[in-house]
Amino acid sequence: MPEPIPVLVIEDEDAVMSFIQAAMERSGYRVIGAPSGVDGLKLLASGDFKGVISDMRTPGGVTGADVHDWIVTHRPELAAKIIFITGDTVNDETQRLLQSTGAPCIEKPFRVAQLIGAVEARFGKP
Repeated sequence: MPEPIPVLVIEDEDAVMSFIQAAMERSGYRVIGAPSGVDGLKLLASGDFKGVISDMRTPGGVTGADVHDWIVTHRPELAAKIIFITGDTVNDETQRLLQSTGAPCIEKPFRVAQLIGAVEARFGKP
């Protein structure tokens, strides 16, 4: 059986990262975690990923929208394979960024079924 192509998860909260990793790995995906957008971009520059799940706000000055813009320019094959997660959907700036990317967003806190449903719809089943 082939090794599953990993999904990059950019999330700075350890508890959220652990939750996503456990849920995704139980469903047959392999998760590579990055604690910031900066770290995520380094991994994207050299790695092969089935998709990207990114928090909208991470430390280090690179937002989820910045990651999206980088992907569109440098990894266009992944442009339709991004899911955002955020606890900040009421913020006008966050709303504008989400609309500009066209990518789906899952609001924190979310359930496993919600996450896996979005992942399967966007990235395909493992």
